Amino acid sequence: MPDDSQRQTKTNNRAAKSDRVTKKVFSTGDAAAICKISQQTIIRCFDSGRLEGFRVPGSRFRRIPRDSLIKFMRENDIPLDLLEETNRSKVLVVDDDPEIVELIVDVLERDGRFEVRTASSGYDAGVITQEFRPDVMILDYMLPDVNGNVVCRTIRQNPTFGHMKIIIVSGVINQDEIDALLKQGADAYLKKPFSIDDLVNKMAELLTLG
Repeated sequence: MPDDSQRQTKTNNRAAKSDRVTKKVFSTGDAAAICKISQQTIIRCFDSGRLEGFRVPGSRFRRIPRDSLIKFMRENDIPLDLLEETNRSKVLVVDDDPEIVELIVDVLERDGRFEVRTASSGYDAGVITQEFRPDVMILDYMLPDVNGNVVCRTIRQNPTFGHMKIIIVSGVINQDEIDALLKQGADAYLKKPFSIDDLVNKMAELLTLG
């Protein structure tokens, strides 16, 4: 069996070969993760003019164009190869079953097109979503602290996450509940136990990946 370092090397190699369009604009959280420094440091550099960018009209959000981020990284001797991470779609797996989480994470990381984080409760999902800003959330309907419909509704009430795709997974809800979830903003539903290939294909379809 390959060890973690070997799996990570394969993942990085596949990500480098991805032909997805490179991200052009970054949030301060994105820039902090790429540069491996704190978000507050990025904000201070932005506000002082050391890192050029713009504010989103009508909000407090700062945005940093790719060229400005590259200039900042070069001026501060930060390796540019860290930008390769932005070629992958961000996935947040929200489920309190560790075996399911481990399976999904292992498959997605070996796929090479995804950067993956996990949460085991609705509260943790909310905190990580704010910082990670995933492109897609794989959301278990039955969480320890809240049902998935509450998480789904909360996300859809925040325009910051308008781009996020939500895939609900569960084995216990009925068709009326599924229909309600789709009306509340879920993009797809998969019944447990599901094929991991079906999950990956559904994600690729929603994210329009090749």
